[in-house]
Amino acid sequence: LRGALRRLRPPRRGGWPEPLSAAALRPLGSGAGAQGRKETRSPSLEKDNADTVIIGGGCVGVSLAYHLAKAGLKDVVVLEKSELTAGSTWHAAGLTTYFHPGINLKKIHSYSIKLYEKLEEETGQAVGFHQPGSIRIASTPTRVDEFKYQMTRAGWHPTEQYLITPEKVQELFPLLNMDTVLAGLYNPGDGHIDPYSLTMALAAGARKYGAQINYPVQVTNLNSRSDGTWEVETPLGIIRAKRVVNTAGFWARDIGKMIGLQHPLVPVHHQYVVTSTIPEVKALKTELPVIRDLEGSYYLRQERDGLLFGPYESEEKMKLQDSWVANGVPPGFGKELFESDLDRIMEHIEAAMEMVPVLKKADIVNTIAGPITYSPDILPMVGPHQGVRNYWVAIGFGYGIIHAGGIGKYLSDWILDGEPPFDLIELDPNRYGKWTTTEYTAAKARESYGFNNIVGYPKEERFAGRPTERTSGLFDLLKSKCSMGFHAGWEQPHWFYKPGDETGYKPSFRRTNWFDPVGREYKQVMGNVGVIDLSPFGKFKVKGTDSVKLLDHLFANVVPKVGSTNISHMLTPRGKVYAELTVSQLYPGEFMLVTGSGSELHDLRWIEENVMRGRYKVEIENMTDEMGVLGVAGPYARQVLQKLTDEDLSDGSFKFLQSKHLKLSDIAVTAIRISYTGELGWELYHRKEDSIALYNAIMEAGQKEGIDNFGTYALNALRLEKGFRAWGAEMNCDTNPLEAGLEYFVKLNKPADFTGKQALKQIKEKGLKRRLVYLTLETDNVDPEGNESVWHNGKVIGNTTSGSFSYSAKQSLAFAYVPTELSKVGQKLEVELLGKNYPATIIQEPLVLTEPARMRLQKKGERPKI
Repeated sequence: LRGALRRLRPPRRGGWPEPLSAAALRPLGSGAGAQGRKETRSPSLEKDNADTVIIGGGCVGVSLAYHLAKAGLKDVVVLEKSELTAGSTWHAAGLTTYFHPGINLKKIHSYSIKLYEKLEEETGQAVGFHQPGSIRIASTPTRVDEFKYQMTRAGWHPTEQYLITPEKVQELFPLLNMDTVLAGLYNPGDGHIDPYSLTMALAAGARKYGAQINYPVQVTNLNSRSDGTWEVETPLGIIRAKRVVNTAGFWARDIGKMIGLQHPLVPVHHQYVVTSTIPEVKALKTELPVIRDLEGSYYLRQERDGLLFGPYESEEKMKLQDSWVANGVPPGFGKELFESDLDRIMEHIEAAMEMVPVLKKADIVNTIAGPITYSPDILPMVGPHQGVRNYWVAIGFGYGIIHAGGIGKYLSDWILDGEPPFDLIELDPNRYGKWTTTEYTAAKARESYGFNNIVGYPKEERFAGRPTERTSGLFDLLKSKCSMGFHAGWEQPHWFYKPGDETGYKPSFRRTNWFDPVGREYKQVMGNVGVIDLSPFGKFKVKGTDSVKLLDHLFANVVPKVGSTNISHMLTPRGKVYAELTVSQLYPGEFMLVTGSGSELHDLRWIEENVMRGRYKVEIENMTDEMGVLGVAGPYARQVLQKLTDEDLSDGSFKFLQSKHLKLSDIAVTAIRISYTGELGWELYHRKEDSIALYNAIMEAGQKEGIDNFGTYALNALRLEKGFRAWGAEMNCDTNPLEAGLEYFVKLNKPADFTGKQALKQIKEKGLKRRLVYLTLETDNVDPEGNESVWHNGKVIGNTTSGSFSYSAKQSLAFAYVPTELSKVGQKLEVELLGKNYPATIIQEPLVLTEPARMRLQKKGERPKI
């Protein structure tokens, strides 16, 4: 084996980085021939005005140009600083797969593959697309669970995916050593494409439909004008543009810096190896499927009559190009590579030779070591950027080839229609903020690369780079007492420890160490009183002459009166749910808007865009980091808080959905009588520096009532029992408020013509095709999480959106979307969990009435259900 390893090592080349041509180093797949071509271009701008200027001529940039131009936007200009495919595109391994653990990213992958299948016919340019399928290998029982978990999410998607036996794996890939193979996850339509040829075909299509692609033309500066347009400076002159889109790959940071943005990106050294001809491979009659050996952490595919394999090293061994982050990309770097370092990947080479023994006799003819760009969480950043008008990004692509087609279409639709075609909040560039430091980005990129093939658990937590500067006032006090979760840079308690508990993060596909403690916290809130840190909420203050007018236009609900709060939704022009916020009018014309931690800048960008478009005279202040929030909930919540204030907290004086300014133990708070638990409760907004004093005062006052902490896992169980929807699960840009059961919050008869009103009237008139229903499930040691397939009569007919164990009913509970004809109470369905279909029944919601609803029934002399 060691001899074979020695023979695998190619001769070392000197110099760093290596100025070697694409033709010398690209693998020679059947899309080959194009790679060595270099178009000679005479740079010229040709025009000084454009609707859209796209900066960067990799596969993502030209895909966007192709889609915009094909959709009819003729005034599209691509500016590429050196030549098309320079950067990460040209040296990519070109893998294409339908698989993705994220639900909506499957749509991106699917569109890309369907586009690549017909692109050659449309443009006349060969793309070298191979579709031999791909197999992910499971060689541990936990991996088999993971595959079952992923299969439950595949049923309601149109792409083919199968869990296959070891025998089928061997039939498809006869060169495998089957000693450790337990199962395979098989996608028949997967494969690989030549990145250079793909980019050239997309470029040909873009030109065919009227886009201009100019290179070499470097963008030297960006100037935003007061009307929201841009001046794009180049050595050849200035282009005025309605919008700019940064698709500059590992130069994206440099473009961002021109306008004061620090895009959280870092170049990673990725290596892959190409072998010479292997007789056993050459003798095959059909092309081998791509395999991904997840325990060995590498991908492997056929390359002509040899093999190509690329590993993902551990976070300790992998290499970042730190100097580029600090000093920018070296001038002139384009189609160059780094020096390879096989020592870093030797354990993966050994794993590959164990799994595919014919590799032991193979010689390496090429080692590619090139930069690819990573964001902290490995997902790209796609969409308009908060705080800068008409500046869009499509950056941070660790897997740009498979994403290019779908992202080009997605962004094109968003630009032309004014709203995203479907929900992709996980790619929102505004998920990062000022808390995302260079050190954090580097730590997370290292972790994400090293964890590329790690088991993907539900409720996954990753710990590199934590905590950030974004901690609540209670973090130091609580961090040793609980399991913290990470939410948009914040640390927030998931669940709290007691003596005898198994502490720490113990991931599992089944009920694990948090299950009983969460039940304990659930009982604490239902029977006594609990305190929760809600500081990660996004919090905005809106005031000014036009504040009421603005909110009436933005929200489907009415504007609350002074001293009142309501739940309000911002809708898209097509009537989808863009956001859910609580809105409180604190003083005449002054409002506090509160949203979830994950949608803070997502929502703020939408509000700011509407302000600019409508020229509303308002001031908006983001108070998220300055303001702490404590939630106090449970039957004794009033009793505890009343000890700390002279303000009358009785039901008659402080009603549900009222807001008041008061002092608790001499600390100024804005108190809102609302609780996502559905129990008697208040949210207490205060200065972050007062958090510890306020928390200690409340805990001290509640000793007699048995007060204690609770976390977000118990909060989720409580809100599900009350039938409360969550944005990002039951509602988002894929759903309208009528099918989500939000009619109560949508005032179609209010005078203001709020965004989405007309679309919603049409949706109502046509009737709904699906509805959100409320399910109980008969399960064993597993509970629904959301996005599982719902079955009826042997067919997948819908999907869950979120789920939990009900500690009240002692059974699983879930929300799900199903066809209207199957949405009646009493309907029997099945929900797939870990490869097994469990009986489910639609029930009347909610399972447990909210405290205000129970009080109303009691006043009428009726006995409420708990």
